[in-house]
Amino acid sequence: MTTNRKTAIVLGASGLVGNELVKILIQQNNYQKIHLLVRKSIEIDEDVCEQHVVDFEQLHTYIELFHVDDVFCCLGTTMKKEKTKEAFRKVDYQFPIEAAKLAKTCGVQKFLIITAMGANSKSLFFYNQVKGDLEAALKKLALPSLHFFRPSLLVGERVEHRFGEKMAEKASVLLNTLMVGPFRPYRAIPAKMVASAMAAIAGSNKTGNHLYLSHEIDRLVGKST
Repeated sequence: MTTNRKTAIVLGASGLVGNELVKILIQQNNYQKIHLLVRKSIEIDEDVCEQHVVDFEQLHTYIELFHVDDVFCCLGTTMKKEKTKEAFRKVDYQFPIEAAKLAKTCGVQKFLIITAMGANSKSLFFYNQVKGDLEAALKKLALPSLHFFRPSLLVGERVEHRFGEKMAEKASVLLNTLMVGPFRPYRAIPAKMVASAMAAIAGSNKTGNHLYLSHEIDRLVGKST
């Protein structure tokens, strides 16, 4: 399959990184079709994009859409929004795992996903535990080409206004100048940079499992330009 005939799925296109990723993929023009799987309809008017409002709890019923080359998973939520740990885990663990299983069944070449800087199944923090469990479960699926992106605090224009995160973004402008040496991995990172890195890796020939820490993501973008 030639480069400009590739197809892809983006899960979480309405989110901070997902929104930027879709813009970049359209601009790159490497895909003949990009399927956007969303829980709620979003505003987009691009011939290359085909939007699907899906019930993620019944994701297996959309298996035909997974006959693509690449799957980008940008799904994520917050405890504040979901209210319970069970509901949070469903979005940040169950849905991505189900998507990955469908991807493997349909012969997807690359699966690229955003997790978190502190992803660790043994973490004391529930959020990081879930992300760690997610990474471990995905590795067990033995996908042909699996890529984890672990950003620190994401900055950018969100569709949803999150007061706490907005305040943290403002503080990060100053803190980033102080985070040098061993503290560099904790710098806030623009969502657009993470999206650019995902797009760059999708265009590579890497196989196997790969992990990109927050401070390494900007290097990926630099190498692709």
